[in-house]
Amino acid sequence: MPNIAGLMVDPRLMMAGIAVLAAVLVLLVGFGIYAVATAPQARLKRRISAVVGEPLPALAIPGTGRKDVQGAAKRKKQIQQRLKDAEEAQKKRRGSKLREQLVYAGMKTSPTQFLLYSFICGAVITALAAIFHMPPIVLPAVAAVGFLGLPKLFLNFRIKRRLKKFVAAFPDAIDIIVRGVRSGLTVGECLNIVGQESPDPVGPEIRLVNEAIKLGQTMADALQRMSDRIPSPEFRYFTIVLGTQQTTGGNLAETLAKLSDVLRQRKKMKDKVQAMSSEAKASAGIIGSLPLCVMGALAFLATDYVALLFTTKPGNFMLAISVVVMGTGVLVMRKMINFDM
Repeated sequence: MPNIAGLMVDPRLMMAGIAVLAAVLVLLVGFGIYAVATAPQARLKRRISAVVGEPLPALAIPGTGRKDVQGAAKRKKQIQQRLKDAEEAQKKRRGSKLREQLVYAGMKTSPTQFLLYSFICGAVITALAAIFHMPPIVLPAVAAVGFLGLPKLFLNFRIKRRLKKFVAAFPDAIDIIVRGVRSGLTVGECLNIVGQESPDPVGPEIRLVNEAIKLGQTMADALQRMSDRIPSPEFRYFTIVLGTQQTTGGNLAETLAKLSDVLRQRKKMKDKVQAMSSEAKASAGIIGSLPLCVMGALAFLATDYVALLFTTKPGNFMLAISVVVMGTGVLVMRKMINFDM
């Protein structure tokens, strides 16, 4: 007990504790400033979600011969019901969460192989941490980051990049279908052209749809299976429009042309929100990394002081508290700056 009491008043430990508390204080102050600064962006996000979040609010199906308000309301209700049914059917067909994410990312790796690669990644990072003589108390956290954190980040990166490419190229694919239908081609023939002319991932996915149709599947089933591989609202809108047109009839070319315009406007709105929130995201990244930079600077300038955080029980306790507080702040900031639509 005397040793612990003497350790608590050790000047070096006090210096290390003050450095950790200063870093945490900087994080909390920065978080408070950021919360006040990003309040207008948060309100903007809610307003945009209220406008854009509705499924196909302005998309009408011309040429059906129903120009009255009741007919338009009925068609809108049919589209919304079809969208709801498609989402429920997609949920029923889903397998494991990991397998679903691998399909979204366009990876041919099985869940077992991905877990094996994750284990290897965690083992390598843990071994490197041990080689650099990191404290044993930190090794479990390093192993968790290597086994769970980095593979998860890689998978999310692949999914977002693939969806971004799909959303960027899909309106052009719809335009190809519109020009083909206006020229007298069938939808199936237009899909063959899209599969050959469109870039990845639109082209390969449409080619899979064409192959499924050739093997005897209906176009609706083939497109529905594609929506299971591409979790994009834009593509679900496309499948709903085709299904509604086959049921009620009408001018398919004009309907798809309007859908293409809606999707481009939607993408333009996303890009605008991304540009408006980029400054806030950069500020959050700087504020979140500042405590780590302070800690790294102290590790070089005052190694003996920082070492007490890893070699003594009071230091470990203070370090654990600072990590919990910093992690909470980072999660809250991430939630606030999430302007994805």
